[in-house]
Amino acid sequence: MTMPIPRRGVLFAPWLLLAAQAQALPLPDSAQISCFDETSSTGSVGPGTPDPQPATHPGQDCVYGRSAADRFDLLSKVGGSGVPGRDYSKIANDGSVLPADAQLGSGPGDWACTRDNDTGLIWEIKVDDANHLRHLSHSYSWYDADPAINAGLPGSTAGTGCNGTLPQCHTTAYRDAVNALPGGLCGATDWRLPDLVELTTLQLHERFDGSLTYIDPLYFPVSPANNYWSGRPLAGATATVDGAWTVGFGTPRNFPVPKTASRQLRLVRGGQ
Repeated sequence: MTMPIPRRGVLFAPWLLLAAQAQALPLPDSAQISCFDETSSTGSVGPGTPDPQPATHPGQDCVYGRSAADRFDLLSKVGGSGVPGRDYSKIANDGSVLPADAQLGSGPGDWACTRDNDTGLIWEIKVDDANHLRHLSHSYSWYDADPAINAGLPGSTAGTGCNGTLPQCHTTAYRDAVNALPGGLCGATDWRLPDLVELTTLQLHERFDGSLTYIDPLYFPVSPANNYWSGRPLAGATATVDGAWTVGFGTPRNFPVPKTASRQLRLVRGGQ
C-alpha cells in the first residue's frame, strides 16, 4: 500500500458541494478512519492495519487524507486533537494560548475557546451552568435584521430557550451579548455566527472515545449532540418558507430549518 499523504482532499459529496459554495477556507477531511464492506466495519487504519478496506470496496475515505496520515504520525501539528486529522489549541479567557492540559473555567487564564490551527478560526466553548449566558443547552431562534445577510427575511425574535439569560432568545441577541461582555470573550469582541462551511469544518463522520457527538470531544467538550445554527439563510426563502441552515453533530448532516425553530449556537471569530 502507498502510505497516506497529508492533503486536504475530500471524498464526501456534501463537502464538495460546500467547498464550491465557500470562500477560500482550508477544509479538513471527514476524520473517518474506519473502513467498511456492505455490512460492517473491516477495521481502522493504523500502523498495524495500513489498509483494512476490502478489495471489493476500494477507494474509501478511511485510507486517504490528513486523518489517515495522522494515524501514521505523518501530520505535523501546532497543537493537538482528540481525533485524527485535526489540529487545535486551547485559548484562555484573556486570549492567551494555553497548554493542552488546561481546564475550563472563568478565570483570565482558564480555557474558554478553541482555535483551529488549520482554518485559523476561533470557536467559543460552552459552559455547563444553566444560569450562565453561554450554557451548553440554551437554544435560540434565528434572527438578523441585516438584509445583506438575511436573504430578505429577518427571521424570528420569539425564541424561549435561553433560561432568562437574555430578554429575547435569538441569535443576534446572543451574539451581541457575548460581544458586550467586559473584556469580550477570549479577549475579543468580534464574535459572529459561523457560515455553513465554517461550522461544517468541525463536523466529523466518525465518533471517537465513546463520544455521542460528531465533534472532537477533547477540544469541544460539553457539546450536546444537536443541530447548531449557521449564519447562512436558506436560498429562495419566502414568507411561507423562511429558514436557515443548521449543522448536525448528533447526525453528521446539514439541515435547513425554519428560523422560528429553537436550535443551539456556537459563535466563531476570525476568517472571512
